[in-house]
Amino acid sequence: MDRRTFLTAAGTGAAALSLGAVTAPATAATAPADPRLLRTWFRDTYRSIEAMTTDLGLVTDKIDLSGPGAPAQSPQTSPTNIGCGLWSTVAAAGLGVIGEGAMLRSLTRTVTAVEKLERHHGFWLNWYDAHDGSVLTEWPGTGDPVRPFLSSVDNAWLVTGLRIAADAAPALRPRIDRILATADWSYFYTPYDPADPVAGPGQLRGGVWTDTDEPTPHHYGALNTEPRMASYLGIADGSLPGDHYWHLLRTMLPEHEQEQKPGGGYVTVDGVRVWNGHYTHRGRKVVPTWGGSMFEALMVPLFVPEPEWSPRAWGVTHQRYVRGQIDHGLREAEYGYWGFSPSNVPEDGYQEYGVDALGMQVDGYASNTDRTHTEDGEPLPPPSAFTNGVVTPHASFLALPYAHREAVANLRVLERDFGAYEEGLGFRDSVNVSTGRVSDFMLALDQGMVVAALAQELRPGLLQRPFRAGGFRSRVRPLLERERFSI
Repeated sequence: MDRRTFLTAAGTGAAALSLGAVTAPATAATAPADPRLLRTWFRDTYRSIEAMTTDLGLVTDKIDLSGPGAPAQSPQTSPTNIGCGLWSTVAAAGLGVIGEGAMLRSLTRTVTAVEKLERHHGFWLNWYDAHDGSVLTEWPGTGDPVRPFLSSVDNAWLVTGLRIAADAAPALRPRIDRILATADWSYFYTPYDPADPVAGPGQLRGGVWTDTDEPTPHHYGALNTEPRMASYLGIADGSLPGDHYWHLLRTMLPEHEQEQKPGGGYVTVDGVRVWNGHYTHRGRKVVPTWGGSMFEALMVPLFVPEPEWSPRAWGVTHQRYVRGQIDHGLREAEYGYWGFSPSNVPEDGYQEYGVDALGMQVDGYASNTDRTHTEDGEPLPPPSAFTNGVVTPHASFLALPYAHREAVANLRVLERDFGAYEEGLGFRDSVNVSTGRVSDFMLALDQGMVVAALAQELRPGLLQRPFRAGGFRSRVRPLLERERFSI
């Protein structure tokens, strides 16, 4: 996620695995994780969220661990960052790291701040000053102008955090209900037009610039990407039609240019003709993401129980997607480590990382800063071509439900071989496993995913309660139960 202009445009258009090149002892991949280790990781990671939280109650975008005043908070925050803070606080209380009283005080402070933030059409702008709540008009450090923008995906993560807070703290529910009452997802929606499905695809826009009320030219077309959280929220509250789900793309249509020619065929579901496509990676059929990154596929099921409600479709593709990420790191690129997802560039900056072959985009997300890709229709480059591989710990945490032992082993060797773990704060954001360079930063989004993943592992369902009831149960679950990927 580019922290300034993130738009993952999708366009309109199990076998057992040893650690291979990883130098960890063989038992690291086979021994179950000690729950005490997971709790230590959780407690420390939550402390990093606390370190990011300003006196106003908003979580900053990141903290810098490199200077004498470390950890130093960044000036800016976003709706996603604020949502991460809300669900992290609820998770900390649910796991006994903080008390109920501390949770309520923290949530109340954040909700009070959110009530005061400038909004448009019921939604929040992409960037605020985390210390006073004002809208950012210049980017900190550069002075570059920041154009006011409403992001559909970033707003989805704040709404997710608010719904979790309302569920955990009934005293706050009336205030949160009033906040959410005007958040109508149809504002981002372009209804389906069978006469012109390109202009009317039945999908969500990436967002809208509020200075001109100009929407982004692209829609979020790919199904298996993190914007589907906004789709689920809108379907659940009735502001989006249920058939919106079937207008999202499993792959692009076979005649369109994309990473590989998809397999599959057309099916009709709920009266909608759906191209039920798939890709094949290392002999496994899988529903690709847009770029091939881990959080595109696996952030949403931290909250919405897709594998449970759709075990033969979502459950299968999530499992195979993780195996593809592991295989890429250990066998294709031979880094000796794995886990590729948008994160801090260890040498500075931010970049989308992923497994190119697992994404639809022709020039998809590479697993290294040299942008080495799978060439469409060509053999994979030799491992020697994959220099400067960048691994992010949050990707391993997202893999816990699908490859628990391998994920824990990968995290242990990242800590052991690179010193990627900061005592009392958790894992640093990324590691260049080829050079040994470790990021100086921790990012709220990535730490928030770690917190949610560990909460799900240690207390399953803790953060999923709001997404198992109401419209999620009556409107979203039946869609997922009817899903039949061609995998």
